[in-house]
Amino acid sequence: MPLGVSYGKMMMWFFLLSDAFTFSTLLVAYGYFRITAQPGWVSPELVFEGIPWIEGLKAPLVFVGIMTFILIFSSVTMVLAVEAGHRMDQKGVKKFMLFTIIGGAMFLTCQALEWTHLIIKEGMTMSYNPFLAIMPNGNPQHLHASILFGQLFFTITGFHGFHVFSGVVINTIMYRKTSNGDFQRRGHYEMIEKVGLYWHFVDLVWVFVFTLFYLI
Repeated sequence: MPLGVSYGKMMMWFFLLSDAFTFSTLLVAYGYFRITAQPGWVSPELVFEGIPWIEGLKAPLVFVGIMTFILIFSSVTMVLAVEAGHRMDQKGVKKFMLFTIIGGAMFLTCQALEWTHLIIKEGMTMSYNPFLAIMPNGNPQHLHASILFGQLFFTITGFHGFHVFSGVVINTIMYRKTSNGDFQRRGHYEMIEKVGLYWHFVDLVWVFVFTLFYLI
């Protein structure tokens, strides 16, 4: 048990470290291209000013704020599941794991709504950006912003969404094993702690994605 941590937890930390490098590379690339892109970048207030598929309603950051709250709340329920595991409370682990799974599924549903709205309603794709560029001169020629915004948005949020989906699948497996009493027979719920580390990592990454794409 190096550093007083079990082998399984140590390997999970190694995996998360490598995954952090991947996300860091993507976000640094986003920052570089945002600064250097021509003719200019978009204004997040214009791209995310409404709620998908609700006409005429302008509520900047409300929808993504709801998404963020759901994901963070699911992290809280994961903490409670781990705490219940420490007490060998099988029913508690099941209950809070179920809440975590529901939270992840709700986040993915919201992300799907946002993507379909941007693609179908707004017409933003990997090769076309319908939004005007924000330029120092006020953009008198009404030039569209760099297509890199859409490419980076769909790539990074899609990569994060894949991680959330993977987490939901893994959590569902852990919920099933908990229901079958597998961990109760083992005498510990360390697997719940391991998947909890992954889930918290996914939530933490979203904070950076949220800040760079939606706030700045």
